[in-house]
Amino acid sequence: MATQTGGYHSDTVFKKMDEIEFKDTISHQCGITMNDSVEARAIAEYMADKPNVTVTYQPALIRIDGEGTLTFDMEEISDILGKDMTVETFEVNTSTHYGRMVKVDDTTIRLYGNMEEMFEFIE
Repeated sequence: MATQTGGYHSDTVFKKMDEIEFKDTISHQCGITMNDSVEARAIAEYMADKPNVTVTYQPALIRIDGEGTLTFDMEEISDILGKDMTVETFEVNTSTHYGRMVKVDDTTIRLYGNMEEMFEFIE
């Protein structure tokens, strides 16, 4: 099992509520959780070498956590998988996510940890 690192706010976990300020709770992280499958392993392999990304393998789940923005290119994932990966198949394989998920185009899904960065996609 991998160890999580990064900008987690562990210093606020044991504070009393009246000692925590709003700025202490802001995170620019985003990520997905998937049931372990052939598709999920291809997505994890694709994301594992990207900067600011942590891939965590658990007995039945795979988590991908990142700082800022995570971009999932279906064409590149398809190359690793050996068959077509569509954004619809990606969404089916994603059990849950946190952050703001945007379908950028027919082959790209992007997750934003900072809401202000995804405003260009709001109509």
